[in-house]
Amino acid sequence: MGSITTWILAMFLLLEAQFCHGRMLPSSLDFVGSNFLLQGSPFLFNGFNSYWMMNVASDPGRRHKVSEVFREASATGLTVCRTWAFGDGGDRALQISPGVYDERVFQGLDFVIYEARKYGIRLILSLVNNFNDFGGKAQYVKWARNAGAQVSDDDDFFTNPLIKDYYKNHVKRVVTRLNTITRVAYKDEPTIMAWELINEPRCQTDYSGKTLNGWVQEMATFVKSIDNNHLLEIGMEGFYGASIPQREQLNPGFQVGTDFITSNLVKEIDFATIHAYPDTWLPGKSEDEKMEFMDRWIRNHYEDARNILKKPLVIAEFGKWNKAGVEERDMYMRNVYRDIYRYARSGGIMSGSMVWHVMAEGMDEYHDGYEIILSESPSTAGIMSRQSHAMKALMSRNGVIMPHDDDDGGHHAKKSTLWKILRWMMIPNFFT
Repeated sequence: MGSITTWILAMFLLLEAQFCHGRMLPSSLDFVGSNFLLQGSPFLFNGFNSYWMMNVASDPGRRHKVSEVFREASATGLTVCRTWAFGDGGDRALQISPGVYDERVFQGLDFVIYEARKYGIRLILSLVNNFNDFGGKAQYVKWARNAGAQVSDDDDFFTNPLIKDYYKNHVKRVVTRLNTITRVAYKDEPTIMAWELINEPRCQTDYSGKTLNGWVQEMATFVKSIDNNHLLEIGMEGFYGASIPQREQLNPGFQVGTDFITSNLVKEIDFATIHAYPDTWLPGKSEDEKMEFMDRWIRNHYEDARNILKKPLVIAEFGKWNKAGVEERDMYMRNVYRDIYRYARSGGIMSGSMVWHVMAEGMDEYHDGYEIILSESPSTAGIMSRQSHAMKALMSRNGVIMPHDDDDGGHHAKKSTLWKILRWMMIPNFFT
């Protein structure tokens, strides 16, 4: 049965892609404005992470992997993708050394933006990593040390003047980049929905969150000074700090030196994010305990975004270890999506989520145990598609017209027929 359902889903994705190819794809998207307004109404979405895209697209011979994921994601109704706009030092680096860039890798990012626009998918681009993968803040500290700066710890990234200048120069280089394919500057490209200051910032030398908060204020102000078209977010996981002591007990048993409340109150930050990895954060706990934590994590951040921050909230990363099994992953995703939809339906604050992470076939070197290959995961793809359609229905109720909504009815009739066939042939629990 598994091979049959996989084949059915693969055929659907192929046919959907052919319909996409046969009609005019959107040449551009509208900017998503502050408070997540699109055409005057709240913008809601279901999305995904694919951090590897620029890295893979830097090799023209592998760009079809990027196209394949965008094509399948679009067919599944996913409309926002979060990916890296950094690679500092090391193999296939974007930034080889401070201010020195590999044009070949930059053209890979150009291609990612171009392909996303073709499929009506918006991008959130992250500008540096907290961790050592793809260089991260440790590489910036190493560059500064080699230049003679007095640095002693990776957390000097947040305070050292030379390192902060390195980072600002990188931000400016990316934000003002002229796309070699579209001939549109990144800062003027509405396909880019938002910039992210740093992926999962942590400052272990100051658990109060004050050091990181000072960096956020400075860098958010800088980004907005050169690009006021795009939304801006921090990249936080959601850990609470000292500003509301009673909230700290909601953290999963440890601190990371961030303050979700204080930093997201910075006026230049347009929306808040949280990440959620109970499998990693709560080792040894039962599945029920992990799900209870997840429910609390989402609920409390939603309440704080609504009552204190008064800004939209996005679940920017969540996932389930594949070793738990497909059924366990699917149940987890259903529960998370249920909560997201319930809060989004109440209006105005919960804007969407992005699962970690989607990739194409034949990319084993990027597997981390959380990967989802849509064409090989029919049950998971079905759950993601159902959430996409639910979020889109909420948007339509609010009067937002999404890309392709006004395309010719023949396409939609064909697509509707495909979904009816697919629902009829697939296991009923996958689609409702």
